Amino acid sequence: MTLARFGWTDERHNRFGNHAAAGLLPGRVVGEHRTHFQVATEAGEVSAEISGRLRNTTPVRSDLPGVGDFVALRLTDVGGPLIIDAVLPRSSALIRKAAGEQRPQLIAANIDVIFVVTGLDGDFNLERLERYLALVRESGARPVIIANKIDVAKDLAGIMADIATIAPDVALHAIAARSLTGVGALERYFEGNKTIALVGSSGAGKSTLTNQVLGRDAQATQEVRTHDSRGRHTTTHRQMFLRPQGGAIIDTPGMRGIELWNAQNEAVPDFSDIEALAAGCRFGNCQHASEPGCAVRAALASGELDQARFDRYPRKPKGR
Repeated sequence: MTLARFGWTDERHNRFGNHAAAGLLPGRVVGEHRTHFQVATEAGEVSAEISGRLRNTTPVRSDLPGVGDFVALRLTDVGGPLIIDAVLPRSSALIRKAAGEQRPQLIAANIDVIFVVTGLDGDFNLERLERYLALVRESGARPVIIANKIDVAKDLAGIMADIATIAPDVALHAIAARSLTGVGALERYFEGNKTIALVGSSGAGKSTLTNQVLGRDAQATQEVRTHDSRGRHTTTHRQMFLRPQGGAIIDTPGMRGIELWNAQNEAVPDFSDIEALAAGCRFGNCQHASEPGCAVRAALASGELDQARFDRYPRKPKGR
């Protein structure tokens, strides 16, 4: 095992200089549990705990170590767990508002690409897909939409067109993970030992896709419910897996609630496409109702902008 296979680069190595001078070792968190972390190192996978200093001096819980983080490790007595003394700067961080709490929750860190997996069965929901995309865009990672279960889609062309209306700038792949249909096209995202994370609802097929790109049954899978295509929480914790072909993948549990975390602790949907259109309106305070020279209404009339998506767009108060 080499840490480079987990995304450790020369740039990260150079930034680690001060930690190395202090006798610390680099590692990457690949698993998170209640009492400890699994950390990949040059010498293999080890068990580690957070130092008391790091826990007590970190004001925001989401800044503590999580799956995907590169960390600085301190050796302890022989046979005991290593100690995580520091979390290295993150290139990206997938963070949501913790369910039922006013605090941020780290899902995964240092991700290059996030596969937003949506099932094309009875559980398909366009508005939920929008919320996932907004969450991913805030993370700093690149979103890619994976439309899974094309074998059971009743109107594949229509659904794909709907997805394209809400995310015209996002790569979209239609697959059937269980039969490997279209899965080969995803290999390019792992090139250069990239890290991919999967997000999506329970039952969308994240664990099945994880197993297929790994080439082994690393994650348990279950059938979805017949009457509504909803899945059970097969994946119960976040885990990073190294692929023999190169790159790593992080499977995550399905999220029942999807709220973004920002400075105002509010959920913020992403309507960047409509905002871009609005920049072309004749008036800066255009309400996109009956004003002359409205670029948004023109896009609706031409079919460039979907009416259902515009109906979800929050109108700005007059005078702004």
